[in-house]
Amino acid sequence: MAIDPPTPLDRHAQRLLRMIALSRGGAAGSPETRRRGLEDLKTLAEDPADDAVSSRDMIIDGPGGPLTLRLYDPGTPGAVLGGLVYFHGGGWVAGDLETHDGLCRRLAKAAGIQILAVDYRRAPEHRFPAPVEDGIAALLWAADHAAELGIDPNRLCIGGDSAGAGIAAAAALALGGRLPLAVQLLICPILDLAAESASRRTFAEGYFLDRATMAADLADYLGEHTDLADPRLSPLRAASLVAAPLALIHTASHDPFRDEAAAFSQALSEAGVATQITDHAGMIHYFYALPRAIPYAREAAQMIGAQLAAVLG
Repeated sequence: MAIDPPTPLDRHAQRLLRMIALSRGGAAGSPETRRRGLEDLKTLAEDPADDAVSSRDMIIDGPGGPLTLRLYDPGTPGAVLGGLVYFHGGGWVAGDLETHDGLCRRLAKAAGIQILAVDYRRAPEHRFPAPVEDGIAALLWAADHAAELGIDPNRLCIGGDSAGAGIAAAAALALGGRLPLAVQLLICPILDLAAESASRRTFAEGYFLDRATMAADLADYLGEHTDLADPRLSPLRAASLVAAPLALIHTASHDPFRDEAAAFSQALSEAGVATQITDHAGMIHYFYALPRAIPYAREAAQMIGAQLAAVLG
């Protein structure tokens, strides 16, 4: 049964969706087309880079070869801060360090923490489980090198948005509590590929990420005989969540993945894991990365940053 949106769409989100509808054809397009689309959207709808937050790239040894990380510092020389290992969205196919550069800068500044963004391997060149393997490797590397990064190992977090949030949740579960994490931050996460929720059906067309694009992303990401209930793909399907870290979950009212995020929050709570879930009224998937098109994105980043700062002390 379809759900009714609790609030009307934000007028800025409505205008953006109209623009996308006019420019987009019916087919999802090739991986290269989807990548260019997200890059073009970043150019159109992202704020200029905040130079108050410095960044530097580094390369580590990953499971499939060199793995690039980008460290964001909010401008506190010599301080030991909390740290967030972050995974960008983009449906496992699109998105990279550049498309999410502005978001990482806003979050680092708002929370007063270091952010280590991961340029994980993408499909179709690298299929499942390559991104999750990169996520685990990057997280373990960050924990081992926390001191030289200026990160307090007791305030190490993991997070991401969209498909990247699913990678973050999967990596945290895969470590099974062996690495103590202070927080998992999940923004509009994709957490269950094994079922179609009511919100997926309600917002399947016309709400930024449509059914055709999602199907194309999955076809590029998964092999023929992949078990969709594998917790590395569908963390909501994990046999146990008791070892999961405290969760800060952010959803959008008009997002296809809203229901599975709410279900994950409930499952965590039932497993005894502290959880805070925030639903952003009138918002669509990916709103948080588009501040010039949807000004509320700036307010949301401040809110998320304040939550992180409060939890990390």
